[in-house]
Amino acid sequence: MKKKHPKDSKIVNTDQVLSSDLNNYNTLFGGSLMKKLDGCAVLSARRHSRAKECLTASIDSIDFLCPIYQKDSVCVESFVSYTGTTSMEIFCKVIAEDMVSGERRIAATAFLTFVALDENKKPMKVPKISPETIEEKKLYETGPEREKLRKLKREKSKELAGSISLQKPWDVQYNIGILN
Repeated sequence: MKKKHPKDSKIVNTDQVLSSDLNNYNTLFGGSLMKKLDGCAVLSARRHSRAKECLTASIDSIDFLCPIYQKDSVCVESFVSYTGTTSMEIFCKVIAEDMVSGERRIAATAFLTFVALDENKKPMKVPKISPETIEEKKLYETGPEREKLRKLKREKSKELAGSISLQKPWDVQYNIGILN
């Protein structure tokens, strides 16, 4: 399978911030931004793998670095930054631009992991990447460390899930002695 460049999977999506996108602090809702990130990232994953379907395996991190206001545009750039056998790590950067002054700033960064599915809905192999720019190379070189942390976190999440109750909250009998 031929290696691909991160630029081959790049998606760029720019939107204006509408009043309906704002929270009570008059900044962009974090959930609205998360939806934009996932939407761009899945297209990067599909473009890289050329799979009909790619599933979000994890949202590894989202770092909100500065607020995004209604006077701003919000630009999400995403591309494949690292690959496993069947998984793709997608790096997203969010650039807010003040549409009056032209000032641009990095408002958020995120890493999401996707798995490409074949026609039988089974994970399929994805092409490796060959980074070219300084940014791409830095992300690629630090990819194995993030992959290791993702696997450890997933194991811990599965472990925790095994100890979480499936009872309906209204059926739980609270016993003061158990809580102490």
